[in-house]
Amino acid sequence: MRWWKVLGLAGAAGVVATGVVVVRAERRRRAYTPDEVREQLQARFAQAVAAAEGAEAAEPEPRAARIRAWARRVFRRRRAAATEE
Repeated sequence: MRWWKVLGLAGAAGVVATGVVVVRAERRRRAYTPDEVREQLQARFAQAVAAAEGAEAAEPEPRAARIRAWARRVFRRRRAAATEE
């Protein structure tokens, strides 16, 4: 077998494997009922509130960390807006 054939087969196998991973993730995501999603979001919110209350007593975070957190929020919002369209 020539090397380019082996390379082509490896590429095809990679594409198939990626497709399998994407399909599995999509099935897992769609398996949740709206009530389950709501419960998970409420639990995450409760954890975030508890963590924020605990962090209030701590020292303020450095400026670089605040800028990184701000940038993450902005990019998440843009990504979410792009997926809604």
